[in-house]
Amino acid sequence: MNKLSIIAVLSSAAVIVSCSDIKRKPGKIYMPDMAYSRAYETYADHSNLAEKIIHYTAMPVAGTIARGEEMPFHIAKDQPGDTTQYYASRAVKNPYDSLSADETKEAVRLYDINCGICHGAKLDGNGPLWKEGNGPYPAAPKNLIGDPIVSVMPEGQMFYSVTYGKNLMGSYASQLNRKQRWMVIKYIKNKQIAAKASAAAPAAADATAKK
Repeated sequence: MNKLSIIAVLSSAAVIVSCSDIKRKPGKIYMPDMAYSRAYETYADHSNLAEKIIHYTAMPVAGTIARGEEMPFHIAKDQPGDTTQYYASRAVKNPYDSLSADETKEAVRLYDINCGICHGAKLDGNGPLWKEGNGPYPAAPKNLIGDPIVSVMPEGQMFYSVTYGKNLMGSYASQLNRKQRWMVIKYIKNKQIAAKASAAAPAAADATAKK
């Protein structure tokens, strides 16, 4: 058989194979659900899981933390009339032991935007909404420096109040993420400590002078 005959035979075989059903049968597919994914309507009604092929609840996996929501707070909000979780929050420690200069600057900015309008730039409860009783606010906001309860309130309890709201103050969880809330609380606590030290200095000086 010469070369031309061999070429002719191979070409005929190739044509026969290409026209056969072999090409139309892809064989087995690994993970067909991924190869041929089902259409899924994100905003459809998924309440009846038993009738669905895709069992998706649109809820995150338990224990996961959203990006930017580090420093999780495990204390839940109290039910109306209950204060169990509010007092349990006292045991929660602030993840921030201290603030750097840049963090302090940012904490001051966040405080002025979200808290200063009520509690005042000096943390004395005399913000623009109060203005010594001449503002539109119905009651004097807490003096974060001079109030005997707030001035010694644990940081975890302060975080609870800012997160869930307390009395006339609503929740600020949507305005400040967890990191920002802890930063603002550390700033407030630092100002409280500084105010106490400043108030104690004259008394210590007088005691020394009398000796």
